[in-house]
Amino acid sequence: IIGIIKYYISITWVFFDKIIYQIYPKSFKDDNNDGIGDIKGILSKLDYLHNLGVDILWLTPYFKSPMEDNGYDVADYLAVNEIFGSMEDMDLLIAECKKRDMYIMMDIVANHTSKEHKWFLESKKSKDNPYRDYYIWRDEPLHDMQSVFGGSAWEYDEATNQYYFHAFAKGQPDLNWSNPKVMEEISKCINFWLDRGIKGIRFDVIHLIGKNIDENILDYGLDLHPRVKELKKLSFGKYDIVTVGEAWGDLAKAIDFTDPENEELDMVFQFECTCYTSSGTKYGKFSPKPMDMEFVKHTLAKYQYGLNDCSWNALFVENHDLGRCINRFGKLEYRNKSAKAIATYNYLLKGTTYIYQGQEIGMTNIRMDSLEEYDDVEVHGFYKEYVLEKKFLTYEEFLEACNKEARDNNRTPMQWDDSINAGF
Repeated sequence: IIGIIKYYISITWVFFDKIIYQIYPKSFKDDNNDGIGDIKGILSKLDYLHNLGVDILWLTPYFKSPMEDNGYDVADYLAVNEIFGSMEDMDLLIAECKKRDMYIMMDIVANHTSKEHKWFLESKKSKDNPYRDYYIWRDEPLHDMQSVFGGSAWEYDEATNQYYFHAFAKGQPDLNWSNPKVMEEISKCINFWLDRGIKGIRFDVIHLIGKNIDENILDYGLDLHPRVKELKKLSFGKYDIVTVGEAWGDLAKAIDFTDPENEELDMVFQFECTCYTSSGTKYGKFSPKPMDMEFVKHTLAKYQYGLNDCSWNALFVENHDLGRCINRFGKLEYRNKSAKAIATYNYLLKGTTYIYQGQEIGMTNIRMDSLEEYDDVEVHGFYKEYVLEKKFLTYEEFLEACNKEARDNNRTPMQWDDSINAGF
């Protein structure tokens, strides 16, 4: 009886909730026909998105970037990437969304910057540079820590004869959150955009900003929650916005962000279902296993009424880091039925629903003929480690895994029509 009551309460709550639509600007809509999506392309589709029922547009990073990790390597938080448009274009997008009672959620990468950011360029100059302590430098690599994208997490710099730490690509040096100036700088960057009318923030890998490298602690360090609380106090806590954190790994720790006693973030993404195929396998996503739908059922129930019962859920089955949901949870031979079944369970649970571009028309994974066609730095990093260096996998095995799990599957152009290149 209690379960039935909770079910009907969750159905009622969903009607008072918002729908968030994730846009990967590079592949959403190309307005100037240069082969790259842009802000004007998004502007041209605002009525489409409004009619779809979208309330908030989550844009993956649109900041100035060399695009080594497709925008998650920020070179300037206060500038718009010129491949997407101008600051005037961004201001117009914010204004036009507001006219339609829609708002923008930005994607803040607070764990690291690009190696081309002025902070890092200054940091590299000398050990006594004022920006040196903005990043994590050591005389030698510690604890054999590995990058998320393959290889060592330490990169040697000849100019100062030290190593800098990068949890991701070499071009993404980690910020040193032990330095209070980093907190001040990131707060200023957040406030800059919130003052321009941004109404939401998705925090990229927020669970990493509490790291303690010397103690070999990368995620969920003791300083994590105090830092998030301070960041909220200095920035987004002053504004009426919605926040969501990307927090991988330990769910029992991740939900602390949304615990009423902490009141740090509104929601967190949980990846237990979406990452089941790569969880616990020998080579992660590069040796994926089949999806277990019984596991999905029990996990969703746990988040609704069990472990995560104190929190509001972020409901999603796709994003820019995952393959398409029909390939993951359904079957291609039953594409329409799979899409409708997935949509049904994703919409009718307690929480805020996130849709990734193309999900609404049932887009599926793409098969590449060779690794050269892949753009993602993660693919090429692990190809070097797993195939060329350690020979754990053959070229064919690695390519097949990429066709199932690589992040490029969700980064191909949005299919606006049935012409060549789908409208791009």
